Amino acid sequence: MRKMKADQTDQSIEPLAVRVPQAAHMLGMGKSMLYEFIASGEIEVIKVGRSTLVPVDSLRAFLTARRGRTSTKQQDERHTR
Repeated sequence: MRKMKADQTDQSIEPLAVRVPQAAHMLGMGKSMLYEFIASGEIEVIKVGRSTLVPVDSLRAFLTARRGRTSTKQQDERHTR
């Protein structure tokens, strides 16, 4: 088995949590919008010292919940026309 140097990372390892700027980028929105969803409780954060981390599974859950709302809303709009 090959040992990796300390400064090398395995690109196949997905992070469990990311910082706010990266989370906003992953969702395709600005940090301000992300902070609104965090404040509303729709996206979970974890404080570690001064760092704010956003669990990746929280981002997935947020998108799944939003996807359900969007498709239901679109179906309702189709039926009312």
